[in-house]
Amino acid sequence: MTVQWSEKFKGVIVAMNSCYDAEGRVSPDAVQKLTRFLIGKGVDGLYVGGSTGEGLLQSVEERKLVLEAAIEASAGEVPIIAHVGALATQDSIELAVHAEKAGAAALSAVAPFYYGYSEDAVGRHWTAIADSTDLPFIIYHIPATTGFSLTKGLLAQLLDNPKFIGIKTTAASTYELQQFKAMGGERFLMFNGPDEQYLAGRIMGADAGIGGTYGIMPELFVRLEQEYAAGRIEAARQVQFCINDIIADLLTLPVYAALKALIRRRGVDCGDVRAPLPKLSSGHAEKIDALHAKIELAIRKFASVSML
Repeated sequence: MTVQWSEKFKGVIVAMNSCYDAEGRVSPDAVQKLTRFLIGKGVDGLYVGGSTGEGLLQSVEERKLVLEAAIEASAGEVPIIAHVGALATQDSIELAVHAEKAGAAALSAVAPFYYGYSEDAVGRHWTAIADSTDLPFIIYHIPATTGFSLTKGLLAQLLDNPKFIGIKTTAASTYELQQFKAMGGERFLMFNGPDEQYLAGRIMGADAGIGGTYGIMPELFVRLEQEYAAGRIEAARQVQFCINDIIADLLTLPVYAALKALIRRRGVDCGDVRAPLPKLSSGHAEKIDALHAKIELAIRKFASVSML
């Protein structure tokens, strides 16, 4: 089982953006175009319906539609991880059962939030989702947005269930990442969440990365992974530093709207963000232009540098 999952879920896995038409409805056509664009850039997998995908701002039916479009367009070339997290366990289970039928390779879910759930409640929620299908399950640990922090005690309980194969950890501590990995052992996969720490996460034991900014510069993250996998750590550091310079600029803007604007510049129109996420204003146009130019320059720079 260790070899199976480590080979299936590896490297650069893009947390895909949502895709809407001019009226704000889910656009399966745009989802498919974005899917093909990302696969064409050499990414290793796609994570659909998560934070970047605005899954929690969509209805259950909309989330199903997005996933179906992505799976159809991927044509089995890369694994699709379906994020099925929702406030209600029954909604997550419905999404999980659908994901299995649609052809997803794995499930993932954030902890339920708003009501301040106990560890026992969160554990029961995740277990109910995991046990609703035959798909492997990846915990999505993102305490800054859910208000829930996965503990070693809860993880120890969940590890008794073989459905739990890994954690997507979006937290600043690579020590925590390493500790979770040590608990799960070699069979247990860790997915680095903070894009600005991709290399640090890999060095500390992450088997792969899942991130939203990968979508605007997939070539750079693919190159970063290639350099790391080849043991060229200094070269990998230089790619990560370049990525971080771009991310620093991105964080001065409404992030999710800026990601979509930059993807549009790269040839795929994903529409706007869904309210209440903040939109870009006309005053942001110059920053988007500059950021797009910086990304294109970085892609050309590393494309011209030999990997020997």
